[in-house]
Amino acid sequence: MYFTTAAISALALPAFVAAQYGYAPPSNGGNSGGSSSSSAAASAPTAPPSGNGFVNVDVAPGGNLVYSPANFTAPNGTIVTFFFPNAGLSHTVTQSSFIDPCTPLAANSSTGAPAGFDSSFQAGVQFSINITNDQIPIWFHCKLPMHCGLGMVGAINAPTTGSNTFDAFQAKAMAIGQNEPVESTGPIALGGFGASATASPTNTATASGSGGSSSDATRLTTSAVTALLGAALIMTFCA
Repeated sequence: MYFTTAAISALALPAFVAAQYGYAPPSNGGNSGGSSSSSAAASAPTAPPSGNGFVNVDVAPGGNLVYSPANFTAPNGTIVTFFFPNAGLSHTVTQSSFIDPCTPLAANSSTGAPAGFDSSFQAGVQFSINITNDQIPIWFHCKLPMHCGLGMVGAINAPTTGSNTFDAFQAKAMAIGQNEPVESTGPIALGGFGASATASPTNTATASGSGGSSSDATRLTTSAVTALLGAALIMTFCA
């Protein structure tokens, strides 16, 4: 599926709305996860250091379309927590598969495997999963249109050699590019294959360290941006 001129216009919608509300849209910074000088990046919370039994992951740090770290190992019982920025676009942590990196993992009735976890679109929150099977790779992506196709994917316990490494997974996602399917916003999914969410997303303390929760106005604004983008794209593809 290729994007039409109308679709390209729809993709410009976040930048337009962002300009109206005073924050910058994210950029694709590759795998570096580098910082941005924008006020949006400056106000975004940063995940605390990881430690024994837990791994903390930044979602779109500095406005870049990456997870940081994007590829890591975690034994059974490890709690992996994703920290979403409280400014800019909303993002997701959505489990997928190596075969279909930009498609949510569906339940498999023949094997009994459950559907994957899904944070749904979030901003200014944290979302945790518990590793339950460290013998299988866990693949995930952001389902905001084109983010997966631009390489915003991650892997837990992926092989370091062979055909299904993280690099191969990311390359498959980027090969999809503009042909990435438009995914449903969908509800939060706490299940998962190889890992499961421990609870629905919860508020994250602000970057100032005050311990307060993220601004409700900011979260509503970013959610509105995501909703407008999704609606515009759906109208485009259904036309």
